[in-house]
Amino acid sequence: MKRFAFAALAAISFGLPAFAGPQFVDQTGYAVSGYDVVAYRSLEQSAVGQQQPAGVPGRADITAEYNGVQFAFASEENRAKFLENPAYFAPQYDGHCAYGVSKGGKVPGNPNLWRIVDDRLYLNITKNVVGFWEEDIPGNINLAEGNWPGIEAGDASNRKIPNFSSSAPES
Repeated sequence: MKRFAFAALAAISFGLPAFAGPQFVDQTGYAVSGYDVVAYRSLEQSAVGQQQPAGVPGRADITAEYNGVQFAFASEENRAKFLENPAYFAPQYDGHCAYGVSKGGKVPGNPNLWRIVDDRLYLNITKNVVGFWEEDIPGNINLAEGNWPGIEAGDASNRKIPNFSSSAPES
């Protein structure tokens, strides 16, 4: 009887939506500080050790909701792409710093300190942290993936991004 009950519970749980942790949102009120997460895919990524191009600010009149928060986009085309597959475009770790997650915590991700690895968008908090993260990107991603299930459900970071102020999304 216990086996039947556990089997029934397992079957029911497969029909429920997966739980996602809270997205990092700063003072802008938008995910990724109001920057367009689709636009990163069209930016030329710099080599490891080189500064990435700045992210593209979204617009306040072109938005979509995902994971309980608003994302802003620079164009209707980018918004449409996002709506087709939001999990593909959204940053890893709910917009928190990838290196911070590799160390077991949630700290903000800066939209201008980004890298796409294995087709996934990662953010980091400061230029110094980017240096530490880039010393062993695969190893840090592996650590972060191991840590994330234990911290994902916790509150989003409420810290400010050091040395960063977003004017996005644009009006």
